Amino acid sequence: MNSSYENLALIYDKLITEDIDYNKISSYILKAADRNGINKNKYLDIACGTGIVIEKLYKCFLEVTAVDYSLEMLSEAEFKFRGEKNIRFINQNMVDLELHERFDVITCVLDAVNYVLEEKDIIEFFTRVYDHLEEGGLFIFDMNSYYKLSQVLGNNTYTYDTEELFYCWENDFENDIINMYLTFFLKEGELYKRFQEEHVERAYKEEFIEELIINTGFKILAKNDDYNEGIPSRNNSERITYILKRGEN
Repeated sequence: MNSSYENLALIYDKLITEDIDYNKISSYILKAADRNGINKNKYLDIACGTGIVIEKLYKCFLEVTAVDYSLEMLSEAEFKFRGEKNIRFINQNMVDLELHERFDVITCVLDAVNYVLEEKDIIEFFTRVYDHLEEGGLFIFDMNSYYKLSQVLGNNTYTYDTEELFYCWENDFENDIINMYLTFFLKEGELYKRFQEEHVERAYKEEFIEELIINTGFKILAKNDDYNEGIPSRNNSERITYILKRGEN
């Protein structure tokens, strides 16, 4: 995992909510839980960011735990939920997850899995998630598809331009690793503040991830195109979402 999002945390919500339908994500998670008769006692969101998913779901569970590696992101999330008694925030690397308890539902959304770059670490991550689930509990996660990282983002450059913000996003894809270099100009008064972020993700083949899932002990209940009900296409699906269950019962 890298130490991205230090400055991005301040503008993350504005940027991400323009492209991501969080109502669809939260509805997908709740439908999966209801469809499988899952208790809504304890919920864990891994790589919670600024807590947008939790904002949609926390009233549906008795206890909510939010984990993120970025102190800046956690700070933004904690600010939103001051006064709420059923939410706790923990600064922890998802690969080293160690909470000494189990949860009914665990989620890890918006391609956080792709930030785990080493094979041994992705194996460790799935193992630790499995160990933190109640028997019969659900793990719901998504990942950027190999197609998206290699072909859509690939070695391309993108720009975003509004009155308050301009950024340039340059990508370098090689050996299944994409390096994303972002330069931001954020308006503060009459001037613009410049800062840079570097993000690194790994493009995983579905076959590798699914073999790992099965070897860990999970049962795959669903595999969807983004947070829709449809089956993903290898040629044009950009996000793949999995619903996993601990145990066969």
